[in-house]
Amino acid sequence: MGDDVTCLIKNSATLTGSLYTIHVSQIRIDLPTLTEKDKEVISTWGVRNNIDFLSLYTRHAEDVRHAREFLSKHGDLKQTHIFAKIENVEGLKHFDEILREADGVILSRGNLGIDLPPEKVFLFQKAAIYKCNMAGKPVVVTRVVDSMTDNLRPTRAEATDVANAVLDGSDAILLGAETLRGLYPVETISIVGKICAEAEKVYNHDWYFKKTVKHVGEPMSHLESIASSAVRAAIKVKASVIICFTSSGRAARLIAKYRPTMPVISVVIPQLKTNQLRWTFTGAFEARQSLIVRGLFPMLADPRHPAESNTGTNESILKVALDHGKAFGVIKSHDRVVVCQKVGDSSVVKIIELED
Repeated sequence: MGDDVTCLIKNSATLTGSLYTIHVSQIRIDLPTLTEKDKEVISTWGVRNNIDFLSLYTRHAEDVRHAREFLSKHGDLKQTHIFAKIENVEGLKHFDEILREADGVILSRGNLGIDLPPEKVFLFQKAAIYKCNMAGKPVVVTRVVDSMTDNLRPTRAEATDVANAVLDGSDAILLGAETLRGLYPVETISIVGKICAEAEKVYNHDWYFKKTVKHVGEPMSHLESIASSAVRAAIKVKASVIICFTSSGRAARLIAKYRPTMPVISVVIPQLKTNQLRWTFTGAFEARQSLIVRGLFPMLADPRHPAESNTGTNESILKVALDHGKAFGVIKSHDRVVVCQKVGDSSVVKIIELED
């Protein structure tokens, strides 16, 4: 009673470590997704730290709507992206409508493996990643190198699993126990990063681009058409990078959705807004949130340069973006670069060739 949980032990094992979680399988628990404690933390610590993402244990699309409504009451947090954390059968059943509401998805494979037979988890992972890719929404995979919680090296199976997550199309890897209470957090991040880099080298970008274009179908929306055209042009001219000017980050995310073979530099142009009481710049949120999208590298432009302005102003921001790319070693002399920007009411995709 009270704080006690009565359990029937069905096998023998030794529980180690200081952190335990309880997952109730195959049972609908009628509790709110955001508890009073959650709301308290978000409205205090979350507001102070301008949280970019909220990982939300999600069973229905309604859970996301309720969380968004709560965030909208807390100033800047209305810009916070909600990532639906799918970790039980209920979330799987409502996956399509959850995906429509959420800004991204986290596949919590640890708990999914309790709710689903283990042999079914990979099927859901592949189907869910594909749906997220086609919707152009980031998808994050968890529980990849559990053995590194206590060991300096992952198992061969885990290393292959990380690579397969990248080849399936995931945007990010989320580490848990390995970095929360693991003995080798830095080594874990280093090894997972190296495996991801190797897998990206053999990712079939050309096949993926064609598949995405086919899935979007015709007629394409204006933005989809510009994004896919920018990627097609970059592939054809073997551009070293795509530079996209954006204020909301949406255009850059759409370009990244087509998984170009080259990096996408998202130049976020801050906007000055007022609520009658104070003036604020938006742009930092959008730039940081782009970091979770695969292949997208954001930079924040000088707020004195509007996103849609005369050519001279845009040229000065472009020079900053090119210098940024050179500093990171992705742009060299004589490279071709595809630039996607708005000029007045028109969207323009142009190809430039760099001199010495």
